[in-house]
Amino acid sequence: MPSPYRALFAQPGTRAFSTAGFLGRLPMSMMGIGVVTMVSQLTGRYGLAGALSATLALSAAAIGPQISRLVDRHGQRRVLRPAALVALTSAAGLLLAAHRRWPDWLLFVCAGGIGSVPSVGAMVRARWAALYRGTPKLHTAYSFESVVDEVCFIVGPIASIGLSTAWFPEAGPLLAASFLAVGVFWLTAQRATEPEPHPRARDGGGSALRSGALQVLVATFMATGAIFGAVDVVTVAFADEHGHKAAASVVLALYAAGSCAAGVVFGLLRLAGAPERRWLLGVTAMAVSMIPLLLVGNLPLLAVALFVAGLSIAPTMVTTMSLVEEHVPRARLTEGMTWVSTGLAVGIALGSSVAGRVIDSAGAHAGYGVPAVSGAVAVVVGFLGYRRLRRPAAGRGGTVEQHGERTERHVA
Repeated sequence: MPSPYRALFAQPGTRAFSTAGFLGRLPMSMMGIGVVTMVSQLTGRYGLAGALSATLALSAAAIGPQISRLVDRHGQRRVLRPAALVALTSAAGLLLAAHRRWPDWLLFVCAGGIGSVPSVGAMVRARWAALYRGTPKLHTAYSFESVVDEVCFIVGPIASIGLSTAWFPEAGPLLAASFLAVGVFWLTAQRATEPEPHPRARDGGGSALRSGALQVLVATFMATGAIFGAVDVVTVAFADEHGHKAAASVVLALYAAGSCAAGVVFGLLRLAGAPERRWLLGVTAMAVSMIPLLLVGNLPLLAVALFVAGLSIAPTMVTTMSLVEEHVPRARLTEGMTWVSTGLAVGIALGSSVAGRVIDSAGAHAGYGVPAVSGAVAVVVGFLGYRRLRRPAAGRGGTVEQHGERTERHVA
């Protein structure tokens, strides 16, 4: 591991909370696809399977920021454990209801309950911020976490689908629930690195989403999420049309691998200049990288195009989290990070839904128009909201972000 990454783990407890965070984050890439695989195998109803997966995603998008807001006020341990128990109980109910062929409405109730799953990625990033705020190490830490996210999306779906198809239908979601339980309870057992809570008396109330800069980031990432959701669905259909449906997992893994590679390199860099400019450049690069997908005619070229497209993902995500840390008050940092993930999740649900309709009516190749249009929307929103990102956050006077990190500027 390069020395800047090795230096991250010099602080006691960092290896433990990072490992716990990895385990607790795997379910985000396993549960949705695991539910689809499980329900489609048990019932043969793909429409029901997709509707349950969408319910789960939208429920998490609605509940997640509220859980993180409570975390900022009361601490990770006090909030995450009860929230995880609700999600785990709901997951157990969903598995049992699907296995016993109980009424559909009960499946939807349980899927909605799983939405109380904590945003473990935001919790881990909040711990890094508490440790390294104002130092170049925070940029490296955010880059590392972006790589971990991509590894989850490479490993998680393969494990979930593989277990549910090779062992028994409920195996994938069951493993996802097990990872959630171990990850959350191990993470919350580590009190020494837990960020200090900010009770309402000091917090001043209100949502992190009141920040104009955060509104821009969330709106842009809804469009960005639509890119991701559409690319996943269209790539599976494209591979199927070319007679190699199983190759879709490899092609999509290369998409994530491109982001992994870029994230590792980006964490080693110390870039000068305003972070909002780098963010807008990253969003633009993500949009432009969708254009070649409209031109490819076979799977090998598609794999190359997606690998290249993936190179812009991790750097943009890292810069986004740095901007959240800069513009959102510290008392609401976890909530702010979760709002970005929420925008991404809503976009993924919308993108996959729209892409599916386009594929049904015009074929897979036309489906790549959905991520292209979504990228254009992201760029437009980014340019329109750029001024908000340049304004200093309230109560953040005397701070600047330099070389990719916020550093304190003391005037003698």
